[in-house]
Amino acid sequence: MEENSLNEKEDIKKSLNFIEQIIEEDLQNGKNENRVHTRFPPEPNGYLHIGHAKSICLNYGLAKRYNGKMNLRFDDTNPAKEETEYVEAIKEDVKWLGADWEDREFYASDYFEQLYQWAIVLIKKGFAYVCELNAEQIAEMKGTPTRPGTASPYRERATEENLMLFARMRAGEFEENTKILRAKIDMESPNMQMRDPILYRIIKKEHHRTGNKWCIYPMYDFAHGQSDYIEGITHSICTLEFEVHRPLYNWFLEKLVKTPYKPRQIEFARLNLSYTVMSKRKLLELVQKNYVNGWTDPRMPTISGLRRRGYTPEAIRMFAEKVGIAKRDNLIDLGLLEFCIREDLNKKAQRAMAVMNPLKVVITNYDDTLTEYLEAINNPEDVEAGTHDVPFSKILYIEQEDFMETPPKKYFRLSPGNEVRLRYAYFIKCNEVVKDENNQILEIHCTYDPASKGGKSPDGRKVKSTIHWVSQQHAIKAEARLYDRLFLAEVPDKTEDGTDYKANLNPDSLIIKDCYVEPYLRNAKSGDKFQFERIAYFCVDPESNEDKLIFNRTVTLKDTWAKINNNE
Repeated sequence: MEENSLNEKEDIKKSLNFIEQIIEEDLQNGKNENRVHTRFPPEPNGYLHIGHAKSICLNYGLAKRYNGKMNLRFDDTNPAKEETEYVEAIKEDVKWLGADWEDREFYASDYFEQLYQWAIVLIKKGFAYVCELNAEQIAEMKGTPTRPGTASPYRERATEENLMLFARMRAGEFEENTKILRAKIDMESPNMQMRDPILYRIIKKEHHRTGNKWCIYPMYDFAHGQSDYIEGITHSICTLEFEVHRPLYNWFLEKLVKTPYKPRQIEFARLNLSYTVMSKRKLLELVQKNYVNGWTDPRMPTISGLRRRGYTPEAIRMFAEKVGIAKRDNLIDLGLLEFCIREDLNKKAQRAMAVMNPLKVVITNYDDTLTEYLEAINNPEDVEAGTHDVPFSKILYIEQEDFMETPPKKYFRLSPGNEVRLRYAYFIKCNEVVKDENNQILEIHCTYDPASKGGKSPDGRKVKSTIHWVSQQHAIKAEARLYDRLFLAEVPDKTEDGTDYKANLNPDSLIIKDCYVEPYLRNAKSGDKFQFERIAYFCVDPESNEDKLIFNRTVTLKDTWAKINNNE
């Protein structure tokens, strides 16, 4: 009995990711009063992307699992790049993903006075000094991983002089880039982060929350751990590039905090997604240089872009769970994210018919004045979704691709003398092709079998193909925005000729075309999601209105991209 119990515990331990194992161990040891308190700390200098979504899901998921809390804390320490627009967009994205920070919305700027006082403590203890070297000089004197750094000539300034100069920095007496506050640690440390890092710099820009109250701002490395401490964070989860910063995180806490409680930094591998760039700098460049139509462009990997494209929070959470938590960087196939949204929309999206490349079909033996309303299923995966009526009349539109005048073998769609099933409607047979003077097909004439209503065979004969359609008389003209992957290369940052990532932009990442949709979609609202049968999943764009319906393609029904690449 005891052996089985031990085995069960071992199995549970093996199923936990490494962060969960650390938390479990901390809880068993009674660390931090058995609390689990995480935080999501975005810098408000851009919109959140799918990589941030993974971090949100991780931090909030851990808090929920261990009956803890998650804070939303904005790292607003650089007013030169930050805007209120970004703050509001970030809050909207986090809420949309389902992460509830309750009343715990904080900002690093909430702690500017405390951080300043802590900087003074470091100066008084001989652990910080005011330096007048410029960025180039600092970089040169910092050395390399194999060559120790050189001490700043200002490193041994007297404590009183450092205090006086730091106070004057705060008072705004010096210009930008003339003075900084540096930690005094070890210029020969094998960890470059420990070679007298910068704590404060002068930035004379208006802050979106504090206005012009401050003109010196702490660096992230200095604000990070202390903000965690103030908020009672127990597990400060960062991406892998901050692993080398962890000794510095701990150094500040050791010098400034004397309580038993201390937050712990843990690093995990960031999300790298194929056919995507995740650098904020590059995403900002795409926006500013109009390669895309803003941060919410559905081709962008931003959460707001994915939302506008028709992605659901459930699909993104499913993706984050499937990706999992790793200690090493790896490249995740974009196809996995697309699989997740297909899985989710298959259960939720209502079905409708739309024609992208219309070909006119005349049913010659159908009454000119008659309109029938046929029953169409809203979602075969959800019996409670019900049905809707779709009008059928003498003149229809079908897809051009669904007709071939001279078909190859095993082509089962419409062709002269061949019979197909119209979805929810009737069997039709092509009898005549009408062309213009340039031999281009204008329309095709067909007959229908009245006994095959509902697409059912009246005599047991088999029809191998079912195609979609809309009634010309009742169809609504709409705009379809066919979004595709923004980049052609799996790893856009790598180009064969040495050019930058923009050389890999996909010129066909957006194709806009007119289409015809069934009248059921007349009252579709922004954000409504549909599967256009046999085509793709679509979402109503926020720009859509009564005069113009606009549908964004969310994802194709199958992974056609892989097939295209294999054919190449």
